[in-house]
Amino acid sequence: MGTSFEGKVALVTGAASGMGRAISLAFAAEGAAVLVVDIDGAGATRTTEEITSAGGRAIAATTDVSDAGAVEAMVRAAVDAFGRLDHAVNNAAIEGESGPLADIDDSEFDRIIAINLRGVYLCMKHELRQLVAQGDGGTIVNLASTNAFRPQPNQAAYTASKHGVLGLTRQAAMDYAARGIRINAICPGAIDTPMLRGAMERRGRDPQETAARLSGLGRFGEVEEIARGALWLSSDASSFTVGHALAIDGGYLAR
Repeated sequence: MGTSFEGKVALVTGAASGMGRAISLAFAAEGAAVLVVDIDGAGATRTTEEITSAGGRAIAATTDVSDAGAVEAMVRAAVDAFGRLDHAVNNAAIEGESGPLADIDDSEFDRIIAINLRGVYLCMKHELRQLVAQGDGGTIVNLASTNAFRPQPNQAAYTASKHGVLGLTRQAAMDYAARGIRINAICPGAIDTPMLRGAMERRGRDPQETAARLSGLGRFGEVEEIARGALWLSSDASSFTVGHALAIDGGYLAR
């Protein structure tokens, strides 16, 4: 990166596994203290132990990002532990649909929107309050999806939630740029995560066919490739990048 995160504090949601875990490890490797957040407390603890065993600083927080009180407490936990907040990556998300919009159960739609969209809204709300109170800037990176540009079949709620994440990102980026707070999004393509593997298994998809269809490189992306993008957007190397949706997708959207 060419930019150190020494002395900085990062918060990463959905950090028990997959992209969030990789982002947490990457921040810690560059010197940041990390609040590792997930509804899976045991998974968050495992990520934290990986960081501390390598000499880094991290604590875990078990948090349901759709719960306003829990999210407020999450930000407070970062400040109580490390004294401040500099960077946040809002990654927590779910998927699970298997049919067209008319067949979605209302409770499933509500659950996806609550975590993927309301969760990002709540995280940003309380992260921004802390960053504004500190008065010296900071960054937020939200994880959207290539679905926001090119929907996949039978994922109406997930696609709607990720469109919403881009809308929140761009609006807040405009509203807070003058305060020195840079807000951007990453739109991952087909990244090799437990969530992707589970989705393929549920839908009976062949991994090789899926990788060829969803990437110009003919392979799945690695979680470390997303982590490098998140660190770049959080670093001074991207100091003139605001309200941007960074596709890390192996060329999928360029096709």
